[in-house]
Amino acid sequence: MKHIGTKNIETERLLLRRFKLEDAQKMYDNWASNPNVAKYVTWEAHKDVNETKALLEEWVEKYDSLETYKWVAELKDTKEIIGSIDVVSKTFLPYGVCEIGYCYGEDFWGKGYGTECLKAVIRYLFEECDADVICAGHLSQNPGSGKVMIKSGLTYEGTQRGRFVDSDGIRNDLLTYSLTKEEYKKIK
Repeated sequence: MKHIGTKNIETERLLLRRFKLEDAQKMYDNWASNPNVAKYVTWEAHKDVNETKALLEEWVEKYDSLETYKWVAELKDTKEIIGSIDVVSKTFLPYGVCEIGYCYGEDFWGKGYGTECLKAVIRYLFEECDADVICAGHLSQNPGSGKVMIKSGLTYEGTQRGRFVDSDGIRNDLLTYSLTKEEYKKIK
């Protein structure tokens, strides 16, 4: 895999760009503080904007590494930030495997933004970075995320039973999906 880091990606409606420290308030308002969003991810809803600011400071600092792939999704017409998408694990990067995670504000669910972002990041990782495999997973209680993965070209691989306990203490299965470079070449 050729590491080139987080570069701007444009889609029809979105600009995927690096986070900036100034994004903290909107990130907090639009998704990071929302418990309905947090129940589908591996972190808890932020208690205040200072928690969001501290996280963004860590993220912005990591952009120095070309192995960092982390974007904020911004609506092109209004400049509103609506969520994030990134390569969430570096464990398998040496083998060209990119595990993708994403999160969007509840007000932006069901509008196709997740699919638009995921398709763009898949294209970037395969075509610009020469990745070999893209993978992702979602909690069983969040089937909408699985629909995003399938619409983006990923194939369901299997279910890891009881792998995750959500913020309400409920045990969930983790459903996993992937797309290989060879498969991508056939569908692009």
